[in-house]
Amino acid sequence: MNWGVFEGLLSGVNKYSTAFGRIWLSLVFIFRLLVYVVAAERVWSDDHKDFDCNTRQPGCTNVCFDHFFPVSHIRLWALQLILVTCPSLLVIMHVAYREAKQQRRRAAAGSDYRCLYPNPGKKRGGLWWTYLLSLIFKAGVDIIFLYIFYRLYRNYTLPSVVKCELPPCPNTVDCFISRPTEKNIFTIFMVVTTCICIALSLVEATYLIGKRCCECLQARSGESCQHSRDCALSCAEPEDTEGQGIPPVDCKPP
Repeated sequence: MNWGVFEGLLSGVNKYSTAFGRIWLSLVFIFRLLVYVVAAERVWSDDHKDFDCNTRQPGCTNVCFDHFFPVSHIRLWALQLILVTCPSLLVIMHVAYREAKQQRRRAAAGSDYRCLYPNPGKKRGGLWWTYLLSLIFKAGVDIIFLYIFYRLYRNYTLPSVVKCELPPCPNTVDCFISRPTEKNIFTIFMVVTTCICIALSLVEATYLIGKRCCECLQARSGESCQHSRDCALSCAEPEDTEGQGIPPVDCKPP
């Protein structure tokens, strides 16, 4: 992995995020990505090798393992982390598109150039929608994967022993899972951090929508105040022109 490129991507995501987004990024990078790379992969490395069943029937162990573990935790977490982090990269790409568009217009217009985006990273227009949809997508992905884990592994826990009676097993056999307690601890830890990330994404989306609504209300109130000033000025002008025979204008409401 090229850590220089990775560091540049992290700094870009952090630069264009709100305070909630920075907390989310730290949580994903430290408590999910690093835990996954450093510890979780090693815990599940012997998943299939140490799955033992009390029978020597050829193929029985493989069939039972595939039945109880259709998809490995590690592969699901890897896919989840990829899908969760991709929307943040889309925000960086949108900002880069704005900057490139502004440079092209500056080169084409020359001295007559008018600034298109005073601050390309400011969340306005399409970038605001990109950022908001990225938050909704990230929360949705985490919720979907929580449901998938719950359906595959009931209550997000693994038993120490499972009973398998699938063919070609001769009868009901007991199969033993390697290190179930340690795997349960890591699974619960990842589930809790995922729930916190979902909450942060929803809070950030609510914050963005609330902030935008407040700005719209303030803009409308500003327009209303400006209209009141214009009306007051137009009512005051006829008083100066009464001597010129210009009839006064009644600005009072009916």
